[in-house]
Amino acid sequence: MAYETTKSKQIWGPLEWSVLQGKGIDVGSGPDPITPDTRPFDIDDGDANHITRYVHEQYDFVYSSHCLEHMHDPRLALAEWWKLVKPGGHIFFIVPDEDLYEQGVFPSRFNRDHKATFTVSKARSWSPVSHNVLDLARGLPDGELVSLVLQDQGYDRTLLRHGRVAGPVAASVARLYASLRKRGLRIRSIEGWIDRLVPIDQTSTRGASAQIQCIVRKRE
Repeated sequence: MAYETTKSKQIWGPLEWSVLQGKGIDVGSGPDPITPDTRPFDIDDGDANHITRYVHEQYDFVYSSHCLEHMHDPRLALAEWWKLVKPGGHIFFIVPDEDLYEQGVFPSRFNRDHKATFTVSKARSWSPVSHNVLDLARGLPDGELVSLVLQDQGYDRTLLRHGRVAGPVAASVARLYASLRKRGLRIRSIEGWIDRLVPIDQTSTRGASAQIQCIVRKRE
């Protein structure tokens, strides 16, 4: 998900841009920082699980896109990031939605480095490492929830395959067929079979959004 920030910008409105004002830091920026003048922080700069060991100042905004799911303990990591927010400033983070992205399976089929999954808020999850984003936001001291939204632009729910509906043989056939498609070969009967059985990562194959966006303001 290296360029998810660029993709997210296409669906943002005035609210998101109003938050990203002043001095900011982008946690897990990778090759796609939020703005050219925002401070990037990535693996070469230190461990984002313990970011205050490396960053010793506060910012008007702390932004992070698709990084929190790679942290060992998202709640503790978010609390660390929150310490970098000035009073009156904001934390703005985006994570994959567990039902749209992982689709009922953990460890994630599409990114084995994911250490947690996320939902907006529900009483029970199929995931053993699920976090309600609403609870994470409410757990930030002196925090005021500004926005919490599920973003599924471009996502085709008819292609959603929840759980382990396809075994290793089906997955292997799907990978083989994908290589054949790149060479121009197309067999519609196989495509239909794959569509029924094999989950796909629509964020990469269709450019869809399958994420939760949360903005919290720190009271002054």
